[in-house]
Amino acid sequence: MAYFDKAIPPGGKGKITLSVKTEGYQGAIHKTAKVYTNDPASSLVTLGVKAFVKVPIYLSSRYVNLYGKEGQILTRVIEIRAQLDKPLELTPAEFNLADIITYTLEEIEKGSKFQIRFTSTPGPHQPYRGFLKLKTNYPEKPEITLWIRGRVQKKI
Repeated sequence: MAYFDKAIPPGGKGKITLSVKTEGYQGAIHKTAKVYTNDPASSLVTLGVKAFVKVPIYLSSRYVNLYGKEGQILTRVIEIRAQLDKPLELTPAEFNLADIITYTLEEIEKGSKFQIRFTSTPGPHQPYRGFLKLKTNYPEKPEITLWIRGRVQKKI
């Protein structure tokens, strides 16, 4: 979001304020804004904002995509890491694709690093969408939702 002085007199100064909503982001982010002016020497100026968004729980991805051809076994792995100085506990809460794919939750490092492995099962050729919800013991992030999409194409 940008806020700025609408008019600046010749030789005067103006103020531009940029704000970035960081919800849904994690790690390093870089956003830019273009400023158009009537100054012939600098008709376009690009401003940049860099930030590092700290999150209580790191996810290698919030999305799982399982796309392939009939007969293939498709597998995707998501890594989850605790970013706070206390042990993380994960408990499966809701999964709505049990007839289409399977998953396993494995604790790699006690209380700090986990892997979730999603694997396709033989089945229909139509696209599917769903999710896996995990409950955590972190009040800062009580629930994690992983969104799942997939499609199996018929062999030709």
